[in-house]
Amino acid sequence: MVVLPILALAIIGWPFGYASAPYNLAWAERHPRRAAWMALAGPAANLGLVSICAAVIRVGVLAGVFHAPDPASFSKVVAAAGTGAWDAAALMLSIFLSLNLILFLFNLLPLPPLDGSSALALFLSDDAARRFREFSTRPMFGFIGLLIAWRFFGSLFEPVFTLMLNLLYPGMGYS
Repeated sequence: MVVLPILALAIIGWPFGYASAPYNLAWAERHPRRAAWMALAGPAANLGLVSICAAVIRVGVLAGVFHAPDPASFSKVVAAAGTGAWDAAALMLSIFLSLNLILFLFNLLPLPPLDGSSALALFLSDDAARRFREFSTRPMFGFIGLLIAWRFFGSLFEPVFTLMLNLLYPGMGYS
């Protein structure tokens, strides 16, 4: 969960990883709407962590220990006003915020096997949700969904990342 994204970032320049949680498939088939809400818990946690990081950065900017970076990047969302521990804190906050923003957005894509496809059940009847679940849990659809998501994700992440930077640092005009 931690090592694979770091290795992928070092090797291919883009973090990639996965996590797994215990999951009862029979329960999900009996309760498709509850399973949809459960699928949204992961992205909600990622959004919560993004929000916490953003709040810490804003407090740090107000306290004068952080400032907006020029230029900004995945590992440089915030810059330290000094060196030493604040530099390390800025790097950790930057990576933690960026990685959780990636996980939030990527997992919300409505493609199997990502959580966004399970969340579609919230907009379907129970019977339609069960049929969709049967269809979308086939391994080939999961593989195709991941390929499409991987190809499409960059065009989604860049504008959202830029928006996040502009919300974090009003008036900086990141583009």
